[in-house]
Amino acid sequence: DVGDDLYAAVVRSRRIVEPMSRFLGDEVYHYHHKMMLKEPKVGGAWEWHQDYGYWYNYGCLYPTMASCFIAVDPATHENGCLQVIPGSHHLGRMDHVKVGEQTGADPERVEAVLKRLSLHYVEMLPGDGLFFHGNLLHRSDQNLSDHPRWALICCYNTKSNDPYKPSR
Repeated sequence: DVGDDLYAAVVRSRRIVEPMSRFLGDEVYHYHHKMMLKEPKVGGAWEWHQDYGYWYNYGCLYPTMASCFIAVDPATHENGCLQVIPGSHHLGRMDHVKVGEQTGADPERVEAVLKRLSLHYVEMLPGDGLFFHGNLLHRSDQNLSDHPRWALICCYNTKSNDPYKPSR
């Protein structure tokens, strides 16, 4: 159950669900959502990863999953905006291993990818949204600014990709 609060209204919004359905080529359902909070000077960094790198372990056989990242505050280079490697979703799911205190995409493979594909900093204004595939490599730096960076991430799965086993 998604619930009946402001977040539920956003994740059910036609402005997100319909484009997500077109993006993935199938009817979609809400997989999960979360607020990402990066407080000033202390909001931590995230290593390179693919969301499907985690979702795969929850019984989703196909990478027909995606997210919509919605900026609540301005997202800037200084406050740790999302970084993406456009086109990296075509590389398929990568092994995810322990990277420091986190689990992230295999660093050796990411290094090779960065020699072939470009890195893009996704600076956004409040209300801007970025739709991205579950296999897109992405990360973010620590928030070094004096301002918070909050974002809502709404994640979807295709109807035909229902997990084969009970999961979170």
